[in-house]
Amino acid sequence: MISIKEIAAKLGVSIATVSSVLNGKEKERRINAALADKIKRFALESGYHPNQVAVSLRTGKSRIIGLIVDNISGAFFASLANTIEKELEKYGYTVLYCSTGNNESKVETLIRILFQHNVDGYLVIPAAGMEEQLSELTSRKRPVVLMDSYFPDTKLPYVLVNNYEGTAAGIKHLIKAGCRNIAFVCNDISLVQMAERRRGFVETMISAKMQVGEDSILATPYMGEKGQVVRSIAAYLKKKRPDAVMFAANYLGVYGLEAIKKLGWTIPSDIGVVCFDDHELFQINTPEITAVKQPVEDIAQLAVKILMGEMGIEKKVTEQQVEIMGKLIRRKSV
Repeated sequence: MISIKEIAAKLGVSIATVSSVLNGKEKERRINAALADKIKRFALESGYHPNQVAVSLRTGKSRIIGLIVDNISGAFFASLANTIEKELEKYGYTVLYCSTGNNESKVETLIRILFQHNVDGYLVIPAAGMEEQLSELTSRKRPVVLMDSYFPDTKLPYVLVNNYEGTAAGIKHLIKAGCRNIAFVCNDISLVQMAERRRGFVETMISAKMQVGEDSILATPYMGEKGQVVRSIAAYLKKKRPDAVMFAANYLGVYGLEAIKKLGWTIPSDIGVVCFDDHELFQINTPEITAVKQPVEDIAQLAVKILMGEMGIEKKVTEQQVEIMGKLIRRKSV
């Protein structure tokens, strides 16, 4: 890749002249317009690209956004990241991805690395214990927008699905179909979104005068090994014998289908199934699985728009803490 020094040598001008032109300062430095055009054309034809580290040091802007998620390989997170990348490209920004694995010590390391890379803003799916690091970023004038969850004690902007109403819609669908002994399988993560899904289950059951007790909910280990979680779901369902189950996350739904298969049960004649958050496997399963679909594109687009507003690139969005309704996709599992 050609450098400014090499361009100057090829054209027989000073390095300062080339640098001024390529940094858009030719008028300020009173450089002849014809010479400026010649330098720009030669740089373009030679494949010149500015050194981003140097640009960042000079302007204080890296044109990079840090995207921090739980697990980039997860279906929801991957889809979200894909839309975010496309949206940021419209503004001339690239994305630096990080996966926390919901590990508190890893979170601290990743945020420090991103800060050292001088990223201009952060789009974050929160992990437990991240509040302090995010508060430090905002105190250093780095804009942060949360997605999928939020911290009740902070005033950070966020965009997420309405977890309570989405769960309520799934449970009401089961009740309307005649299910009475309904189980709820979630994980033990200590974040708002899962707490809201549990609350949606419990309050909807109580409101419908359905029986709900401690054995109505199975909270699996969030970072549990797949085989172990599948076995625990199978054991729980075998003991409780519900006529329907709602899984609180799509990966739990995938594990749950495996558990139901191990039990030799048939969906929906032996057990009805609904899952919070759709998955491509639910569409090809026999039967297809009813799911509450998260508006991933809407979440990603609005989060980017809010972030651009916080960075002064777009008009600042008035509503900074937004919950979007999910959509119940009725299939053949109930």
